[in-house]
Amino acid sequence: MTTRLFASALFAGLIAGLIAVLLQWSLMEKLILEGEEYETGNKSHFAGVLVINDAEEETANIADPAAEPEAEENEGLFMRFALAFFADFVVFVGWSLMLVAGFAVAERFGHRISLQTAMLWGIAGFAATQLMTGIGLPPELPGTPADDVELRQIWWVTTAISSALAFALFAYGRTPLFVVIGLALLLAPHLIGAPRLDYYAGVAPPELSGEYVARSLAVGMIVWVVLGLAAGYFWNRGADTRTA
Repeated sequence: MTTRLFASALFAGLIAGLIAVLLQWSLMEKLILEGEEYETGNKSHFAGVLVINDAEEETANIADPAAEPEAEENEGLFMRFALAFFADFVVFVGWSLMLVAGFAVAERFGHRISLQTAMLWGIAGFAATQLMTGIGLPPELPGTPADDVELRQIWWVTTAISSALAFALFAYGRTPLFVVIGLALLLAPHLIGAPRLDYYAGVAPPELSGEYVARSLAVGMIVWVVLGLAAGYFWNRGADTRTA
């Protein structure tokens, strides 16, 4: 059982991590780099007017005329890609471990995990960790002011756990009481409210921030579906190998 669990999580996390970094690189990297331009002050946005502050860049080029900015930029982008893949791989192996542990518990209670069921688990994972948490703490571009990080982490973890429990009660609860408890768990964090500042002070244009949020959620949805399907596939394949 342990070997089956860890092998399923490892392979599913590898696939999901690769898909995640490819989607992030193709759909979100330009938005992040653009946000960093506003964060560092190279660009400014005020009253709908874009201002490019390139004085510092020109000074740097004059001070070092032999510099090769293109090569350095390519090397920096490669490092970002490699680090992003490593981080996504570690994160999604962790999420996959939780998924397959849930598969094991469900099977102990007589619930078979098919590919369709595994996909629904993946969708529920996305809803719990990104959609429901994003209601109070949406994805943020670099340089976006925010409340105390520890308070936000506590609220995020609490919301993700309570949402996951609510979805489990909706899926496997056998009486209306389970549905009522699930609704209470789902709504409680949002009735309490996420830790947020009393004002808005983002340095990037709101259109850029909105596009970043939309793409973050879209990428998260796709990757969680892939993770659920991959985890379900390897979980069932491990079972077939044992019975063969």
